[in-house]
Amino acid sequence: MMHQLTLSEISKALIAKEFSSVEITQYLLERIKQLDPQLNSFITITESLAMEQAKAADERRAQGKYHELLGVPIAHKDLFCTQGVRTSCGSKMLDNFIAPYNATVVQKLINAGCVTLGKTNLDEFAMGSSNESSYYGPVKNPWDQTRVPGGSSGGAAAAVAARLTPASTGTDTGGSIRQPAAFNGVTGIKPTYGRVSRWGMIAYASSLDQGGPIARTAEDCALLLLAIAGFDQKDSTCVNEPVPDYYTFLDKKLTGLKVGLPKEFFSQGLDSRIASLIDNAVKELQKLGAEVKEISLTNMEQAIPAYYVIAPAEASSNLSRFDGARFGYRCDNPKDLQDMYTRSRTEGFGAEVRRRILVGTYALSAGYYDAYYLQAQKIRRLIKNDFVRAFNEVDVIFCPTTPNPAWKLGEKVGDPVAQYLEDVYTITANLAGLPALSMPIGFADGLPVGGQLLAPYFEEGRLLNVAHQYQQVTDWHRQVPTGF
Repeated sequence: MMHQLTLSEISKALIAKEFSSVEITQYLLERIKQLDPQLNSFITITESLAMEQAKAADERRAQGKYHELLGVPIAHKDLFCTQGVRTSCGSKMLDNFIAPYNATVVQKLINAGCVTLGKTNLDEFAMGSSNESSYYGPVKNPWDQTRVPGGSSGGAAAAVAARLTPASTGTDTGGSIRQPAAFNGVTGIKPTYGRVSRWGMIAYASSLDQGGPIARTAEDCALLLLAIAGFDQKDSTCVNEPVPDYYTFLDKKLTGLKVGLPKEFFSQGLDSRIASLIDNAVKELQKLGAEVKEISLTNMEQAIPAYYVIAPAEASSNLSRFDGARFGYRCDNPKDLQDMYTRSRTEGFGAEVRRRILVGTYALSAGYYDAYYLQAQKIRRLIKNDFVRAFNEVDVIFCPTTPNPAWKLGEKVGDPVAQYLEDVYTITANLAGLPALSMPIGFADGLPVGGQLLAPYFEEGRLLNVAHQYQQVTDWHRQVPTGF
């Protein structure tokens, strides 16, 4: 039953020599091969690389080397470059791309001794809320395989929930770590923008993208975040701030902690079952000593329109290099240069990616820049100011992660706006660049529900502290989907 162990429990067992890295790696690889065909949470399984890394980790340990993550198997979202391994971004455009280097996040975890089990499935170029837009097919939610796992890190969250891997890296542009974490009953944290290097992370929207861990507990997230956070001179947006030991925050008591409940997040659009579970979670936080206060974030209604101007605008720029000439898929037998560009991009990109490129190009075009892009950036500033004012009153903000539990596969495929609205509670953290965490707080008709915590800049330790204390008195994070 090694798959039931959390990442930190595996770490302790490896240190105590209860089993070796080779044994746990072999065990999880067999489990992925046996169970993943029903979920489709992995795009690539790196079996030979994993066994090689596991043997190396066991040898390092035999030589007396130590790190909490030495020999611990994890997975990577398939938009982190991994040297010698396909990095597809869930797209036909990069189906044959073998990365020649490791992303900084991947390299840091390899340096710590982590073993790479494989690359997890995602919405194409991280654009989506349901993990149905991948070139490699949709991922299924292990709690109900007729439902979506959330996106875009849906493969990562489903694999962690199904106990195929104790943890995975993920990325979050508008909620892509937190929303799938909520839909799958696991814990995910989006750090402050700039806290974790984006070098080697294939960009969707550069001013919003942020990498972070998805695991079963806040304790596991703390271990992983400590390994990947920190300044990277290869990323000009990476912030040179000291990284605290997140592990030391976990056991702090919550007595006197001021928790803000933003009234705009509890509107009519919120599922009543989720509202009730949020209520219960708030009562647990109060029992732990937290003080609760209603606050207001007045510009939240503008977040979705602003996000869906800024993110596609940046995507249209970032994805312009995938044209069949410089990078990416090239169509067969083009008639001329124009035909090659047109058909390579039309055949290489899926419908959702093409839609966002068109929206972004329009928003940036002459005559429309001031009307759309500039206005969206002004709204972004107002949203940031709302949070700055709120954090003068409270220490953390608590709210739902999503307005609904996971929906049926195919239910919203034909209605992109309905999918965009599912990000209503997560997008604001990306626009403001704040750290945010989603943790399991219960179930609605058998489907996991997440509660979201937000904190001031670089206060990831505070988020992990609140989530860990909550997880010491609840067991939602320990629930396992039937059959896994």
